[in-house]
Amino acid sequence: MRLPVLFLAAVFAAAAQTPELSPAETEKADLSRAVNDAAGSPTDFIRALEKHLAKYPQSADRAQIEKALAKTAMEQNDRARILLYGQRVLSAEPKSTDLQLIDRVTRTILDSDDAESGRKALVLAKRYEGLVESMRSRSGEGHMSAGQWDEEVNKGKARALVLEARATGNAGNPEEAAKLAKSAWESQPNAEAAREMGRWLTKLGRDAEAAECYANAFTIEDGRSTEADRAKDREHLHEVFTKLHGSEQGLGDLILRAYDRMAAMKKERLAQGRLKDPNMGATELGEFTIPNVDGTGSLSLASLKGKAVVMDFWATWCGPCRVQHPMIENVKKRFEKAGNVVFLSVDSDEDHAAVAPFLKEMKWEHPVYFDAGLGSLLKITAIPTIVILDSEGKLSSRMAGFLPERFEDMLAQRIEEAQPKQ
Repeated sequence: MRLPVLFLAAVFAAAAQTPELSPAETEKADLSRAVNDAAGSPTDFIRALEKHLAKYPQSADRAQIEKALAKTAMEQNDRARILLYGQRVLSAEPKSTDLQLIDRVTRTILDSDDAESGRKALVLAKRYEGLVESMRSRSGEGHMSAGQWDEEVNKGKARALVLEARATGNAGNPEEAAKLAKSAWESQPNAEAAREMGRWLTKLGRDAEAAECYANAFTIEDGRSTEADRAKDREHLHEVFTKLHGSEQGLGDLILRAYDRMAAMKKERLAQGRLKDPNMGATELGEFTIPNVDGTGSLSLASLKGKAVVMDFWATWCGPCRVQHPMIENVKKRFEKAGNVVFLSVDSDEDHAAVAPFLKEMKWEHPVYFDAGLGSLLKITAIPTIVILDSEGKLSSRMAGFLPERFEDMLAQRIEEAQPKQ
């Protein structure tokens, strides 16, 4: 496990091994020694840092040490320390954008259902929502298409609204809690939002509506919902339904209706999403369409079936990409007459506005396409990367980085291996 404060090794390496150290140098040396002695054990790491803070309560590095303790506590699911150090970090850094920390601290506060904890959690939940919403205007990150990024933001907002709902209800306003949970569901339908709606509708005595919500939670496709979660949803369904009807007779029909409703909703949301992003929901290479950088059209990868496809993933900020480009052009010339090899230049820049001026400056005239989420599907983690598909559209080879002296021959050989067999 990579401990979150390996920065200490660099920060405190300056503690010179001299006969006489200043108090500050002595402290840094002690901390460096304590971290080294932890030997990669999260438990020992926490113990070492807490002992250090007890010995040096006025440490100039206290804020960084407490942040490390909060991160390690999250890794260990140490709820007491998440609460202790997480709150200290977020209080000391009111502009922190660490969504994971805000989420975990808020949820841990909400382990207590009392009103005071609810009010405290509500402040953080609203902070969470504001940070997520501020991300909406950004371009897709990490090779995400615009549609994929919008979905991620919606998921984050739904999580924040669920926490707001729980905090608001615990603080004594179940009516507003139910509305917030409904807003979470509308932002991104998921099991957590559905069961939160069910929770507060039950409190309000609206059992028929609550049963529908728990049925939605039980049947919706949601990778974040565990078997334990679904078992609780089933338990709540039983409680609410039998309260309404005296037995479970008819419950199966309710669940089937919920299943059909969730399937129809998924289909409709996918259709609506594809109006903005044709790659929404695409899980296979052949389903992808990549837009041309100059805005003149797009290319369906399905149309290339039967040919070997060489995709060069590059970016304007990538120095090696510039060196590699003329080499790829040389390889293209070897296959000009083959007729069964296609070369695609795929730009991976998050800032699309920088691409056209770059192409003009570099005098790259061949068609260039935007990533549009393709890199995410192919798990492109380094630039440059070349991906080669065979004539069936399946991955044949991947080249991350390149060796200039052997690159052209290596690429040509891999293309030959991917070509359709005569």
